[in-house]
Amino acid sequence: MSQFHAAETLQSYSPPTVRQFSVFLDNKPGKLLELLRHFEESITVHLCAFSVQEASDHAVIRLVPNNADGARLLLRERSLAFTEVELLVVELVEDHSLSSMCLHLLGAELNIRFAYPLMLRPNGTPTIALSVDDYVLAGQILRRKGFGLVGEAELP
Repeated sequence: MSQFHAAETLQSYSPPTVRQFSVFLDNKPGKLLELLRHFEESITVHLCAFSVQEASDHAVIRLVPNNADGARLLLRERSLAFTEVELLVVELVEDHSLSSMCLHLLGAELNIRFAYPLMLRPNGTPTIALSVDDYVLAGQILRRKGFGLVGEAELP
């Protein structure tokens, strides 16, 4: 009976996540700087990671803040168009490398949509923000394989 209870607990496990904001900007000089300064001037929200995807007329800036509610408010106050999505933040240490993480996700036939490193290291270890097809299943697999997962509350 204890095995059934353990399996039931594992199935209902929801991994810690962070919120990513995708901000849509005109592709013009100075727009990224302007966005980043809004966050630098904030006393309640700090950026832990960002990535830029550029197109001819616009850019999508992916941001991971340490305070999703504060970031949402900051973006709304400045009338910036954005979307939100949940991401996993995975610690990469010793036997838990980038390639082993990919191998475990491949074993579950999970697709990695995109990934990028965090600028801040919550536990002093390299970390990667990861978007996958099913973040709950990916989190369960990675946790079972011994990977550390970081949630918003643990971001510096």
